[in-house]
Amino acid sequence: MLQLNGKTLQYGRAFVHDGMQYPSNWLRLTSLEEKQAIGIIEVPDAPAASWDQRFYWGVDNPKDLDQLKETWTAKVKQAAGSMLSQTDWYVVRQAECSAAVPTDVLFNRASIRSLSNEKETAIAACADVAALAEYVTGSTFNSWEAAPEPEPEPTPEPEPTPEPTPEPTPTEE
Repeated sequence: MLQLNGKTLQYGRAFVHDGMQYPSNWLRLTSLEEKQAIGIIEVPDAPAASWDQRFYWGVDNPKDLDQLKETWTAKVKQAAGSMLSQTDWYVVRQAECSAAVPTDVLFNRASIRSLSNEKETAIAACADVAALAEYVTGSTFNSWEAAPEPEPEPTPEPEPTPEPTPEPTPTEE
């Protein structure tokens, strides 16, 4: 942005300085040195204020927290339902044919339900829109991987017990 004596100049617009009229095309046709010679300076544009429109109507203007919680909880339920639907056929097959559901499928389904419940609880616990936005945009919310279970500590091998020393056999003399 160009300024002259604190006033912003616009390309394609005429301006007056020290009693002299400059035509609308003057700023486009002149070099930076010519502009600086009459006192025009280049000022960086101020960064535009931004906000996440999913959570705010404008800068420092949050949306309704209860409505946001309802929306994000519904998104969690939809994501979990979508993931569970991929293995629903196992459960239907079990109900209809008494065929066992593989253990890993049962584990994954339980993990999805558990993560969904954790996410819903975390959403409900958010005290304000800023906390909700921070949680929802964080890696915890966006991950559907169960936390790996800690490796069990190996049990130490017991010290081998020494072989008993044999008692001397009596010798006949």
